Amino acid sequence: MKEIQLHDKKFVPYISKEQIAHAVKKLAREIADNTKEPVVFVVVLKGSYIFAADLAKHYNKEAVFEFYRLKSYEGTETTGKVEILIDIDTKFIKNKNVVVLEDIIDTGNTLEKILEELHKKQPASLKIATLFFKPDAYNKNYPIDFIGMKIPNKFIVGYGLDYDEIGRNLPEIYKLKEPRMIDFVLFGPPGAGKGTQAQILKDKLGLTYIATGDLFRHHIKNQTELGKKAKTYIDRGDLVPDEITIDMIKEIVADPEARGFIFDGFPRTVKQAEVLDELMAEKGLIIDALLSINVPEEKLIKRLLERGKTSGRSDDNEKTIKHRLDLYHSKTEPVKDYYKAQGKFHEIDGVGSIEEVNQRLLNVISNIKLRDE
Repeated sequence: MKEIQLHDKKFVPYISKEQIAHAVKKLAREIADNTKEPVVFVVVLKGSYIFAADLAKHYNKEAVFEFYRLKSYEGTETTGKVEILIDIDTKFIKNKNVVVLEDIIDTGNTLEKILEELHKKQPASLKIATLFFKPDAYNKNYPIDFIGMKIPNKFIVGYGLDYDEIGRNLPEIYKLKEPRMIDFVLFGPPGAGKGTQAQILKDKLGLTYIATGDLFRHHIKNQTELGKKAKTYIDRGDLVPDEITIDMIKEIVADPEARGFIFDGFPRTVKQAEVLDELMAEKGLIIDALLSINVPEEKLIKRLLERGKTSGRSDDNEKTIKHRLDLYHSKTEPVKDYYKAQGKFHEIDGVGSIEEVNQRLLNVISNIKLRDE
């Protein structure tokens, strides 16, 4: 599956043929097990025709298929107004066990119109089955009886679904390609303010924030195996080994819905930087920049001593702080050279108010050209 163009928009692979086939078979089995015979399937055209045909192959009980045709979409947006273009005669619905077959339910506007019309025709029972369901978009109170797959509120095409009447014949599902967001590493020694700045940038830019410190605390608090291993190193003021950190971060990076990454505290070694490039490449992405916050060491020590008084963290004495800074210089600073060699290194003055440093970061980010553009 590769990126495709339909009319003026690009779409990227989203749901495979195998995933669709599994969902259709599951629905056929669930409907057969939970609906009285015989069943009248009401197929909502045009989108549901492929779904209905495939479901019929796996439905092993008596059934009749009738067809509604409605219109509610223009381009990639729902109009909110639903028109019936082809109706069903009441004699095919009255006193029958009816199951509505929808390709997709998002807002529920189309479904509401269908149910209003079908109730007028006095079915014995009325149930709803949909291949795809967008719970975040659904704003009606009708229960959905059978759901093939729940998906986020994204515009999709393929397997009967269209974009301005094309794309229905695609055997897989594609989603609308969203503009690529910047992916970068926020870098600097302990006490440079990375965590504070990352939270502000996350909110301002709508990015996904990944902080190894938060990951460590989560795993330690929940006493996972990875957390127990990490704690032994953290308690000594040592760096957590690469394999532990990488295992913690893999799951988040692999999330298909995550977009625009800020990495804070990762990578801390050149090996981690190489692994991060591999993880991003698996998503078809690339690290666009390393933003290094520079603060003189005497200011770092002062900041960390003040922070240790209130945070309860292990960096509450000068000996431990200097040990951490020594580790940073010997093991982590070489990461700068890794990104310098790729032309992605940017240094930011970290002295000043939080707002001043944040503006410096935003100024640099605004001038970074994404590598795939």
